[in-house]
Amino acid sequence: MNTELTNRSFWESYWESYQYEKIPKKVPFAYLMSKLKNKKSFIEIGGFPGTYATYFYKSGCKDVWLLDFFIDKKIVNQVEEKNNVPLNTIKCIEADFFKYNTCAKYEIVFSIGFIEHFENTSDAISRHVNLLADNGSMLLLIPNFRGLNGFIQKIADKRNYEAHNLQSMIPSYLKSILHQLKLKNIAVKYSKKPIVWLEPGVGNRGGRLLIKGLSYMLKLFPVRCRLLSPFIIIYAEKSDI
Repeated sequence: MNTELTNRSFWESYWESYQYEKIPKKVPFAYLMSKLKNKKSFIEIGGFPGTYATYFYKSGCKDVWLLDFFIDKKIVNQVEEKNNVPLNTIKCIEADFFKYNTCAKYEIVFSIGFIEHFENTSDAISRHVNLLADNGSMLLLIPNFRGLNGFIQKIADKRNYEAHNLQSMIPSYLKSILHQLKLKNIAVKYSKKPIVWLEPGVGNRGGRLLIKGLSYMLKLFPVRCRLLSPFIIIYAEKSDI
């Protein structure tokens, strides 16, 4: 049984202040895209508003889905329009991931900033695995709040900080879960490009400019480590056995 660290009102408030922009030109998992280039079906868990579904569509996946328990289709269409993607390319499933049942399988199962919002990390990851096709690839990104960025969140945005399960951000713990699930080609590592951030609407203009300036300074230290790395990147594949 999974215990949520957030609720619907938390996310409704979050999306009210979210800024919908074009998909990023650079992503922290770019070095893994060569492993995914021939895969055609994709689903993102907790994927609203569809930014990464759009990214993967433009990278070659033509069957893209997002699953989230809060979806505003008009906003998804805005993301498609801003990124020159045909309207309704992104297929949406509005459902509670932990109650959702399907026989559908996908070659890529993706989430970013999702599993750390639940206390039972193993259960959250295993449900991602359940959606994988044979020889499918799972790619998960978890924000790293066990370093500098976490300290900033704790001071400036305690509500957001407390909505995260810090145990899910321990690489050795994550690897043990992946091995128990009998996945292959497992890789768990910190991302390389240091950044810090505040969520939209948090802090005053001066504080946000200070954080932005600090983030630019940190780019001078492109190292993977618990102190500076903004994400933990998880990659694994499902065996066809």
